[in-house]
Parts: sequence; structure tokens; C-alpha cells
Amino acid sequence: MKYFMIAWCFFATMALSFGQKIKSDKVPDAVKMAFAKVHPGVSDIDWEQEDGGYEAEFDGPNDVEMSAVFAADGKWLETEQEIKKSELPAPILAKLKGKKIKEATKIIRADGSTIYEAEVKRKDLLFDAWGNTVK
Repeated sequence: MKYFMIAWCFFATMALSFGQKIKSDKVPDAVKMAFAKVHPGVSDIDWEQEDGGYEAEFDGPNDVEMSAVFAADGKWLETEQEIKKSELPAPILAKLKGKKIKEATKIIRADGSTIYEAEVKRKDLLFDAWGNTVK
């Protein structure tokens, strides 16, 4: 029984560390208004609450999977866009040569910078366009 409780606590903690789906009416108006400003015309949105902020998941142009992250006050933090592995910049592809890339993502941050995420061996690796590791 003791081990069951430890395992249950572990999995409950893990579940809470990831985003929790929420209904649109639970998203602050400031966040919804900021989303509409950054991504106008998008209506089919799945919302999650995570780390005190909000993430909107939606399909962008050409049914590309996208998500946008906002602080609770509505400040836009970043937008992620799924890309083809081949669309990763050449320096990143060179750095990951011989490794199996499961997914690739382009991330545009509020400060105007762009970084890239490559999922390799169940780890999300972040790079700038020149192949330098980003935290």
C-alpha cells in the first residue's frame, strides 16, 4: 500500500506539471483579447493552463499545428509552429546528423527572436538558427 501511495503521488504531481485543459470561459478576457490580436480570425481554440499562464492550441494556415503562450495578464510570450524536419536550419540539421528527429518546431518569442525545437530521443532540444544550444 505504501508503494501504491508513493506511485500515485508521483503520477499526480507529473499530471499537474503539464498543462490542464480548461474551457474558454475560464480564460481571462485579457488573454483572449491578446490572442485575437496576435492571431486574428482563429476560432477553434483549445486552452490549457500551465505554469500560471495560458496556452492556446489551434490550427494555423494550411492546418499547421500551432500554439501560443500568454501570461495571466494577457502578455504574449511566444508562438510555436510545427514545421517539417527538413525546414530546420542547416546548422541544426548538421548538428543532429545521424540522429532521429521525431518532431520539429519553430518558436517565435515576444522579444522577436526565433528558436527551433527538435525532439530527439524523447528530449526537446532548443537551438538558435546557427545551431547553438538555447536554454
